[in-house]
Amino acid sequence: MTGVVVVTGGSRGIGAATARAAARQGQAVCVNYARAADAAASVVADCRQAGVEATAVRADVSDEDAVLAMFEECEATLGPATALVNNAGIVGRQQRVEDFTADRLHDVLAVNVVGAFLCASEAVRRMSTARGGSGGAIVNVSSAAARLGSPGEYVDYAASKAAVDTMTIGLAKEVAAEGIRVNAVRPGLIRTGIHAAAGEPGRVDRLAPEVPMQRGGSPDEVAQVIMWLLSPEASYVTGALVDVSGGR
Repeated sequence: MTGVVVVTGGSRGIGAATARAAARQGQAVCVNYARAADAAASVVADCRQAGVEATAVRADVSDEDAVLAMFEECEATLGPATALVNNAGIVGRQQRVEDFTADRLHDVLAVNVVGAFLCASEAVRRMSTARGGSGGAIVNVSSAAARLGSPGEYVDYAASKAAVDTMTIGLAKEVAAEGIRVNAVRPGLIRTGIHAAAGEPGRVDRLAPEVPMQRGGSPDEVAQVIMWLLSPEASYVTGALVDVSGGR
C-alpha cells in the first residue's frame, strides 16, 4: 500500500503508533503535532528508518488557516494526501459536569470537534473525485466514551467523541460517491498519556477488571485497525464505527 497519510496528533500515543504502522506499510507520513516537536521528530525518524519519506508539521487543528497550511506543506513535501487519520484530541482533568467552565468546554470542543471537521474538510477538498482528486480514506479516532458517557470524569470529552461519530456517518454518506471512505475507530482503555493528562495515570489498571478481556489495550492494537480501514481490504467499508475496546 502506497500513498501519503496525514496523522494529526501524531507525536504520541495512537497517532505515533499509526504513523509508524503506515511507514512500515510503505506510505509517506505527515506527522502533525501541536507542541511536542522532539517527540514528532522521533516519530519522523522512525518512519524514515522504515524507508519512506516523512515530515513533521506543527499546526493547531482548531485553527482553519493552520490546517490549510499543514496540508499545503504536506503536499509540497510529500505529495497530495491520500489518507487522513483524525487523531488529535485533548481531555480535561477529571471533574463532574457542574464543575466544568466555559473555557474548558471551548478548548475540548475546539480540538476534538472543530479540529476533526476542519481536517476532514481539507482532506475532502484534495481527495474528492468531484474536485479532480483520485479518492482516499479518512479514519476518525473517536472513543468508547462516546457510548459510555464517562460520568464523573469527562462527560465533555465523551460528548465530543459522540459528535465525531455522527460526523463520521454523515460525511461518509456525503462523499461515498466521490471516491472517499470515512470510518471511525472507538478505542477503549488504551495505555496512552491521555489518562495522566486527565489526572489519573493508573486509570487503565483501575478499570481493567471491567473489560471482558481483563486488560487495557496498546496503541499498536488500535493502529492496526486504523491501517486496515485505510487499506484496499476495507474497500466496501464506509460509515463504520469500529470498537477497539476489549469487549467493554
